[in-house]
Amino acid sequence: MNRTEAKVTAVLSLIQALRMLGMFMILPVFSLYARDLPEGATPAQVGWAIGLYGLVQAVLQIPFGMISDRLGRKPVIVFGLLLFAAGSWLAGATPDIHWIMLGRAIQGAGAVSGAVSALLADVTRVQVRTQAMAFMGIGMGLSFIIALVVGPILSGWIGVNGIFELTGWLALLAVPVVLFAIPSVPRTAMVPGSLRRVIGDAQLLRLDGGIFLLHMMMTALFIAAPHAIEETLGIPGRLHWHVYLPVLLISVLLVFPMIRKIEARGRIKQAFVGAVALLGVALLLAAAGYHTHIGLYAALLLFFIAFNFLEGSLPSLISRRAPLQQKGAALGVYASSQFLGGFCGAKLGGYALGHWGTGGVFAATALLSLLWLTFAIGLAPLPHGNDAHEPST
Repeated sequence: MNRTEAKVTAVLSLIQALRMLGMFMILPVFSLYARDLPEGATPAQVGWAIGLYGLVQAVLQIPFGMISDRLGRKPVIVFGLLLFAAGSWLAGATPDIHWIMLGRAIQGAGAVSGAVSALLADVTRVQVRTQAMAFMGIGMGLSFIIALVVGPILSGWIGVNGIFELTGWLALLAVPVVLFAIPSVPRTAMVPGSLRRVIGDAQLLRLDGGIFLLHMMMTALFIAAPHAIEETLGIPGRLHWHVYLPVLLISVLLVFPMIRKIEARGRIKQAFVGAVALLGVALLLAAAGYHTHIGLYAALLLFFIAFNFLEGSLPSLISRRAPLQQKGAALGVYASSQFLGGFCGAKLGGYALGHWGTGGVFAATALLSLLWLTFAIGLAPLPHGNDAHEPST
């Protein structure tokens, strides 16, 4: 990456990571917080309060991405950050579960993941785009691990309502960063029927289906992995980051040199299909060997090597295949698929855990990678070298 690309990648990755950090910090503490509200909250209300964010995100990613094609990325991202901040402050200002649910829905209305990915694609060259996207994805992964540690600590200091308020301020502080620290890119003309063209593109649909299944697998993994870590390693839940953090860091150190070599040789498709297969190997290893230390650690490491590569390569491939005027729409569909995958993965993981136990979750999730392989193999190869719409940075 050149200097401008590295700066923009770092800034956008930080914005995404901080936004998701606030969301993730709520997860380990919200259920107990809701139970102790003055009027209490039913389990169904707690589930809705947590799930509304992802549901609204999934619905609005596509229109936000399309609007970013017409009005530009920055105005859409700023508007989304302001919505996210407003929802955070509303959720933190009330002890009523119904108002908290509304605040969570407003948070979700700040659906800017597709627009942020499109902006990153706008300002990076094709040769480094997968690295940039992978960096952003890894930043979000680290924010998840950090949140597992920091969330309960901050909850003890400032309360869950304080976490909501802090999340709002972080989003607001990101606004001037977006406006002044990131170079502007020219607007593109909106093409009538662009969403229909994006959804009707078989190659883009292969990638959208891939991110859907990838986040199904990731969410289901995090339902089963805590039980496996506690059972096999004897580590209590509050210390599980001792496992996740080194595994994630080692995978990062291995993935980035791999990405550079693969892109230099123009073998993205082969590596892509191989990474999908590696997910299946990792999950089958987890299903068969999670009872042993080495089996569990090896399975997690292989999973995150494949996950980090695919998390970076998928949006990069979307941005390279989508027409210039429809890049935001294409990444909006991609982001909606991502959030829907997480929602479905939670349902699958919960069902499998209740019926087949920890190993059954890993085995069921491994089948998703086999399903993915059936259409990943048909991905058309990309031409090696620059594409037709590269930024001049």
